[in-house]
Amino acid sequence: MSLVRWDPFSDFDTLFSRMMPRTLSSWPRIAFGDGGEAKFEWAPSADISETEKEYLVRAELPAVKKEDVKVTVDAGMLKIEGERKQKKEEKNEKFHRVESYYGNFQRQFSLPENVDSNGIRCESQEGVLTVHIPKKTVEKPKQIEIKVQ
Repeated sequence: MSLVRWDPFSDFDTLFSRMMPRTLSSWPRIAFGDGGEAKFEWAPSADISETEKEYLVRAELPAVKKEDVKVTVDAGMLKIEGERKQKKEEKNEKFHRVESYYGNFQRQFSLPENVDSNGIRCESQEGVLTVHIPKKTVEKPKQIEIKVQ
């Protein structure tokens, strides 16, 4: 038997994601820091897949340096967080439209029970962070014949 974390707002998240288009869920949010300053937070899109040996999480992080990304595992949760910093504006450059999100980001994923947390590794190539989460090797139970007396 496994314990499942109860999240009282998960039903609202499910309802929101069903009723609203996917693009709205990735819009940045305004978060307030300790000093009361407003910051934008955005969430990178992520793909999760599985092979025989591992789970893969691929997060799209264009223009984010690997030094600005932190990946942690704690209590069965994988957390990807960091910051996309805005480039300094050229004095002669006038923007007409900006669709890129800048600022802090964070994504969290619950891990299944059959993962080897110590073997998790990450790589970053061409703006995509790939997290390799190896599966534990589970021995199949042996069938034992019991003689009836």
